[in-house]
Amino acid sequence: MARARGSPRFRAKNREIVYVFTEADTWSQRLGAQRSLSDGHNEAAAGAARRRIFEVVFLSDTPAGKLFDVALLLTITASVIVVMLESVSTIRVGRELFFRYAEWFFTLLFTAEYLVRIWCVRRPLRYMGSFYGIVDLLAVLPTYLSLVFTGAGYLLVIRILRLLRLFRILKLVRYVGAADLLIEALSRSRRKIVVFLYAILTIVTICGALMYLIEGPENGFSSIPRGVYWAIVTLTTVGYGDITPHTVIGQSVSAMVMILGYGIIAVPTGIYAAELRGVMINRHDESKCPECSRSGHDEDARFCKHCGSNLRASDLYTGED
Repeated sequence: MARARGSPRFRAKNREIVYVFTEADTWSQRLGAQRSLSDGHNEAAAGAARRRIFEVVFLSDTPAGKLFDVALLLTITASVIVVMLESVSTIRVGRELFFRYAEWFFTLLFTAEYLVRIWCVRRPLRYMGSFYGIVDLLAVLPTYLSLVFTGAGYLLVIRILRLLRLFRILKLVRYVGAADLLIEALSRSRRKIVVFLYAILTIVTICGALMYLIEGPENGFSSIPRGVYWAIVTLTTVGYGDITPHTVIGQSVSAMVMILGYGIIAVPTGIYAAELRGVMINRHDESKCPECSRSGHDEDARFCKHCGSNLRASDLYTGED
């Protein structure tokens, strides 16, 4: 005999089912929140302190994260300006001590930032081997290496190491929102660009050899490599003027090469623009809503524009944080 729906045992069983589903939803939400703490390349390490630091250092969707990014941007810019000013002799003379202290101040600051980034990620080696990790290391390594290379015979090496400090400007790349998009478009068009460069290399080699035969050493075309150099300068419409054809045939070939150069300039631009448009369309279509499965959201959208659901709470969301 079926038990009535209003009996105490049925109500108790119903409450247990509701409790189980509620606990499952709670754990699902916690798991989703933990999985969403990523910048697309690195994930936060376990522990509340590390996750909090990761949110500030790697993400920029919180007030603390935005403040950290702005402060780091200003620091990077200031350090690069100091390196550039130090290369001007009229500014450097008499201020050597200031530039030395400023260099060590920025070096220690960026070293602390680098160590904090390693500490708060789940896979430190993955971050250290990434592009941004290598750039962060190059930003501080030259100053420490300059302590090892001492003596008058290594002054040139020290100067080269000090020039490597300009790699700090590459740290700004991570704060350009479209940097990943541009890199992906360049990666997709690399084969077409390689074919284009091969065609250009063929053209300049033929033109250089031709001008060597037409003009000869008496007009400055002393060898085929010298002619290739002239062809590159002419094809790119730079025209230094250090080598010029003197014969009518050579001048005719030169005119054709210059006209060809104007037509070639637009080719790589068109290739890259087409791939960039394709990447932007794909990024726009991939951000699907977990509730209504509709796409077409903006990259920085937090909620679905069709049903209002939270996009960032789902693993299906692929927009940039």
